[in-house]
Amino acid sequence: MGSLFREVLIKCLEEIDLPLEEHQLSQCETYHDLLLTWNQKINLTAIEDAQEIAVKHFVDSLICAKYLDHPAQDTCIDVGTGAGFPGIPIKILLPEMRLTLLDSLAKRCQFLHTVVSSLALKETSVVHGRAEEKGKEPAFREQFFLATARAVSSLPVLAEYCLPFLRVGGIFFALKGPEVEEEVKKGAKAVAALGGKLREIKHYRLPSSGDRRSLVIMEKVSPTPAKYPRKPGMPEKKPLL
Repeated sequence: MGSLFREVLIKCLEEIDLPLEEHQLSQCETYHDLLLTWNQKINLTAIEDAQEIAVKHFVDSLICAKYLDHPAQDTCIDVGTGAGFPGIPIKILLPEMRLTLLDSLAKRCQFLHTVVSSLALKETSVVHGRAEEKGKEPAFREQFFLATARAVSSLPVLAEYCLPFLRVGGIFFALKGPEVEEEVKKGAKAVAALGGKLREIKHYRLPSSGDRRSLVIMEKVSPTPAKYPRKPGMPEKKPLL
């Protein structure tokens, strides 16, 4: 189990010039196996095909690391991490990065604890909670260099979840589908209100599948006003526009 996964992963990473060392490939394989095992108990992924998991979860997570221009030992928070994407693959690639995985579902957090322990990931913490609440806590607010989110929420919502965690000068990576220009335009006011600024949008295709993806990169240029994030549920119910 996992050999096709490993084969596809190696081939795809060669294509994007992002090779992993042997022990990192083994970590990815263990993660893949845990994902499928736990997926029988709790809903972690709708994708169960080894090739698709390699491309759509692992490569899609790793490819954004090509656009990181910061010290690898800096801090990252993966907001609404779910099954751990993109945070854990980025941590595997950059082992010195200090990673926080934030998710609101206790069962998913149990899975993440198992992955972190099984992969012996150092400087990695799993936090159970909502972004709207944790983003207000001094231990988390404006404490990170990088925030990531790979979610279906619109950019104004994601920005309110993620920008409060970043210190000024920090970067927010929003992993999105192919058509984002309109969404970025609609979210510009919200991003500015939260202390952010669009840096650039990277468009790319995933190797093997050819699926189109976008990475929206924002920079934190000023502190987030104290009133944000609003109370749980509000960013989704009434997005800042």
